[in-house]
Amino acid sequence: MEQTGHRAAIESALATLDLETKVRLLTGQDYWRLPAIPEIGLASLTMSDGPIGVRGVVWAPDNPSVALPSPTALAATWDPEVSRLAGRVLGQECRSRGIHILLAPTVNLHRSPLAGRHFECYSEDPLLTAEIGLGYVAGLQSQGVGAQVKHYVANDSETERFTVDVRVSQRALRELYLVPFERIVAAGVWSLMAAYNGVNGSTMTEHDELINGLLKGEWQFDGAVVSDWTAARTTVPAATGGLDVAMPAFAAPWGDKLVAAVRAGDVSEEQIDDKVRRILLLAGRVGAWDRVPPVVPASAATTELDVDAAAREIASRSFVLARNEGGVLPLDAGALRKVAVFGALADDARILGGGSARVLPRHIVSPLAGLTAALPGTEVVYAVGADPRPELAAATGLEWTPITTTLRDAAGEALYESTIDAADVRWMGDLPAGVDPASAATVEISATFTPSVTGTHLLAANGFGNLVLRVGGETVFEEQVYAPGDDPVTTAFLTPVENRVPVEAVAGKPVDVVLSHQIYPGRHGFVTLTLGHGRPVADDETLLDEAARVAAEADVAVVVVGTTEEVESEGFDRTSLDLPGRQDELVARVAAANPRTVVVVNAGSPVLMPWVDDVAAVLLTWFPGQEAGAALADVLLGAAEPGGRLPTTWPRATADLPVLSTTPTDGTLTYDEDVLIGYRGWTAEPLFPFGHGLGYTTWAYESLTVESGAAVVTVRNTGARAGREVVQVYVGATTGDGPVRPARWLAGFVNVTAAPGEAVTVRVPLPERTFQVWVDGAWRTVPGTYRVEASAAVNDPKLTATVDV
Repeated sequence: MEQTGHRAAIESALATLDLETKVRLLTGQDYWRLPAIPEIGLASLTMSDGPIGVRGVVWAPDNPSVALPSPTALAATWDPEVSRLAGRVLGQECRSRGIHILLAPTVNLHRSPLAGRHFECYSEDPLLTAEIGLGYVAGLQSQGVGAQVKHYVANDSETERFTVDVRVSQRALRELYLVPFERIVAAGVWSLMAAYNGVNGSTMTEHDELINGLLKGEWQFDGAVVSDWTAARTTVPAATGGLDVAMPAFAAPWGDKLVAAVRAGDVSEEQIDDKVRRILLLAGRVGAWDRVPPVVPASAATTELDVDAAAREIASRSFVLARNEGGVLPLDAGALRKVAVFGALADDARILGGGSARVLPRHIVSPLAGLTAALPGTEVVYAVGADPRPELAAATGLEWTPITTTLRDAAGEALYESTIDAADVRWMGDLPAGVDPASAATVEISATFTPSVTGTHLLAANGFGNLVLRVGGETVFEEQVYAPGDDPVTTAFLTPVENRVPVEAVAGKPVDVVLSHQIYPGRHGFVTLTLGHGRPVADDETLLDEAARVAAEADVAVVVVGTTEEVESEGFDRTSLDLPGRQDELVARVAAANPRTVVVVNAGSPVLMPWVDDVAAVLLTWFPGQEAGAALADVLLGAAEPGGRLPTTWPRATADLPVLSTTPTDGTLTYDEDVLIGYRGWTAEPLFPFGHGLGYTTWAYESLTVESGAAVVTVRNTGARAGREVVQVYVGATTGDGPVRPARWLAGFVNVTAAPGEAVTVRVPLPERTFQVWVDGAWRTVPGTYRVEASAAVNDPKLTATVDV
């Protein structure tokens, strides 16, 4: 207990509550909140999705949130202090919105690059994942906002995610998948989310061994265990298995059933009391219970962080310069006459992944906009070249002014109206303040469309309900999309269906466009409506020919390629590592026309690059958040160092991957590779190895010694400009018996910065766990001689020493 008197206050309050009230507290009152109990001074505990922004209980167009770079990008910084900054930013955002608990960080591992939520996790390595997660949690909770580390455990893919049973050895669990949770629990995280999947025969929301035995018993976790949304499906097994909170209200299996189970003796009242104690402790920590002071008083929280500047800094620090032949980067702005930019994602930036990580940012700086703004004296030309998006982007820009969203009652009267930047409206949770859900009958998007070109434009209606699209007062589409009984989360939110309509339009001639849908009864908390727009375009061959022509005339060509939301998102796994559409062909055509071609890869996880040896530079930018283009310009022009290092291995060919499949067999997904995931299991030479990343200066590794349980490394900046290096220390056994282990594993790392000619000495601890394996139910040190490497990447040792253990 952090505060004196918490325990006494909890016991005093608990003694006044009857069974029904206690059970009511264990289930959401709605989608995001737990019930208030005014008689004991308890307010509603409010939760919100993360991890890159704070959606809040109202996901509305007039309620925007900062959009930080994706978790994979955060891990690519290899810097817990950058992660701490991200946590502080989001903590500040939470406090401004009345959010007590942010559903983040996600510390599942990159077992396979096909995993749909790969971008929402940190790394293939448990130590790197733990360190970045620790920084995030520390930053968030320093603002008095509770982190909810997730998804406990082995929730490493999306196929059959609600029902899959993961079969994994105790050794792999302990040495890999549990490590980040163990470290973050030990550091004092305030809540944890139990996953959808099962592990070794038991669903995680009912897993007595891993929740009661390990988490609450061995690790002494004193926080609350919350189900993933709709993951709790039983009454007695979930209650006795250690789950504390079943979310959300509409799918919870407790309530009267749990009260009856207690009275029947199937669940003890002491088990209920333990859950309530944990909720009261959590409420006290975050300031939702007036009987105890919060851990962080309001006066001590941050209120003045510049969130846009932080988003830009985090993005530039995360970018990985994977290839830089001939030192083409950084670009010399003063020597540039014409810069050519290509790719649909250069103009329509992919700043975040699909699913629960999605937020509506205040603004988005696209790569094209960022470069154009940073090069005022240079001609910046743009050609799409190839468009991988299978669906039309939401209508936006000067052709659509203004764009308005309106909620109406059954009589057509407006209940709420807001102007929005793009024709994309989503609510998941509460409707906007002041709107009675029982009165809301329809939601619509309306705009005046003034086309810039004459021809056949495409409009798209996308939503959950009865959709009606009118152009110039004429109905051009009307259809029921999804049925009232369908689950809106797994349909409209994760796997939407696009409905396209061709419309003839004349340049400069305005026309009114209205897209509306009827809200299904009981589904007011799930509103999704998007009006897509596509201008008349030439055929693919013409676009590719134009790209090659434009590239040949430029001093440098910048091609932005990446994945789309239909390829990389929560709710499904990827089927291929190929870039979608004809993007590979676009890169090849541009590179053939201009030897100074820089490829910017806008993807949250690895993609194949058949053209990699033919381009001058490759910059991996992940999903870079709202400041994508500004950060890109900073790095390309040398205003910022590309500070990133790979948090996961990038393959040259799919067949080289040690682990690929995420598809269960008869409901079971077996982790046959045991502890050999990621770089631990690689036998082929990867395209870009774990830990790889180039900078704009050079480094000499001058000395390595092992002393007093630490590796001591001295490095020197031998280049002409200040720079940053990530000193990575790997350990591998050269002698000794025991179970099979990888050739080397990450033991620690340190970020260093130095001016030209400056030397820096760092100390990387080598704790006892570095030399241990999980055998026969315990951690055991394996005696022998170990190789200790100071490296620039997993396959790039600069200095080697040995130590006997």
